[in-house]
Amino acid sequence: MSSTDNPGNGVQQAAPPIAETPETIAPEAEPTPGSPDAVTPAAGTPEAPTPADAALADPTDGAPAPVPTPPAPAPTPSAPVPTPSAPAHVPTPGTPPVEAVVSDPSQWGRVDEEGTVYVRTADGERAVGSWQAGDAEAGLAHYGRRYDDLATEVALLEARLKAHTGNPGEIKSKAQELAASLPTAAAVGDLDGLAARARAMVEAAESATAEFRAEKAAARAAQIARKEALAAEAEQIGAESTAWKAAGDRLKAIVEEWKTIRGIDRKTDEALWARFAAARDAFGRRRGTHFAQLDAQRGEARAAKQELIKEAQRLATSTDWGATSAAMRSLMDRWKAVPRTGRDGDDDLWKQFRAAQDVFFTARTEQDKARNAEETANQQAKEELLAEAEKVDPSKDLRGAQNALRKIQERYDAIGHVPRGVMRQLEDRMQAVEQKVRGAADAGRVRTAPENPMVASMRAAVTKAEEQLAKAEAAGDARRIDEAKANLATRQEWLAEAEKSARR
Repeated sequence: MSSTDNPGNGVQQAAPPIAETPETIAPEAEPTPGSPDAVTPAAGTPEAPTPADAALADPTDGAPAPVPTPPAPAPTPSAPVPTPSAPAHVPTPGTPPVEAVVSDPSQWGRVDEEGTVYVRTADGERAVGSWQAGDAEAGLAHYGRRYDDLATEVALLEARLKAHTGNPGEIKSKAQELAASLPTAAAVGDLDGLAARARAMVEAAESATAEFRAEKAAARAAQIARKEALAAEAEQIGAESTAWKAAGDRLKAIVEEWKTIRGIDRKTDEALWARFAAARDAFGRRRGTHFAQLDAQRGEARAAKQELIKEAQRLATSTDWGATSAAMRSLMDRWKAVPRTGRDGDDDLWKQFRAAQDVFFTARTEQDKARNAEETANQQAKEELLAEAEKVDPSKDLRGAQNALRKIQERYDAIGHVPRGVMRQLEDRMQAVEQKVRGAADAGRVRTAPENPMVASMRAAVTKAEEQLAKAEAAGDARRIDEAKANLATRQEWLAEAEKSARR
């Protein structure tokens, strides 16, 4: 639906009052001569006067009603004629329940010997019809039922007016019609009282009409207020909301609620709809701009991540383990700083980036395994030499012990790195052997030679490097751990060289 298409267009105008279904049950028409329901004698017999023929004046005028000339006696019909029945009243939906009126027509009329039916009113007696189809009692009952139908209709209109279930203006019009028709109605009953009730209803309907109009105006104002509130809510959404999904759903719900609000004049309704449509368009433009910017940002993020993937792929085959490890960690930090590109696209890019890093770190892990295996083998070789050195006995042959130890030390120094965890232990064992041989050379004189300043300095540097490594491992910082390991290895190499120089 276009934002300018009012969903209530054509149904939002001032709703016309609910049409009053005519409750009047027209008095039964006189049977037409020749019809199956005819109650007149054979052709040639004068017909009974109809209510139209009576031409009686309104009882309120005070003029006496002319009495029609009684018809000539009619012969008994040659064939049985069915007795007419009064029509049943069918209430309109929404009409308050009203009990059917059943009166006693004998109190208000009579049927003379010729079959003429009369009704008594305040202005006197007047003829209302002719009955030729049976006894006088049946004819009187027939015209009494006609009165009952009229009385029931008046009662229905009174109930509707009291219950406020209809348009008072239409009820007034119907009551006026009834009041005007009752003085000449072809019925037997309290027509004067019924006419008075109809006239009273006309007066009551006039005051009810004003109330009805006020209620209708209040209802229209309430409906306008509802749409004004919805339009204001839409305007706030259009100007401020950034909850795009929830706000869009709310605007759709407002449209559906808008369709249910009726009874507003077209001009007011179109003005309110224009406000809502403008607010919805403003929201749509802001949402479109937001997602356009988001798409642009995602495009930039995608390009940045693709560049990081290329850098990771270039470093993946490097064997400069320390520097490349630091570069890979830097790439990871830069990756985290780049915004996401969307769930699906970001996952694919991450897989490519991680795959390039995995190539490097897998190779480094394999290299570490090989280095560890080599250092373990070196440890075993040095332990074997230490065991051999520890068997040297300078007390029996000092010169031979010194020569043997020197050769062992040369072979010991030629062996490569050992695991850091055992390096100090192995060095301590070698120093113990050297001390034993030097002690024997001093002829048993206990003497403590001062340690070489360079060796002491290198030993302190190694101790400090070990402490830095322990702190990095405790912190779980992979970058610091790698740097500390490299620093410790360098310090240990320098210490080993210093110790060899000092021994010589």
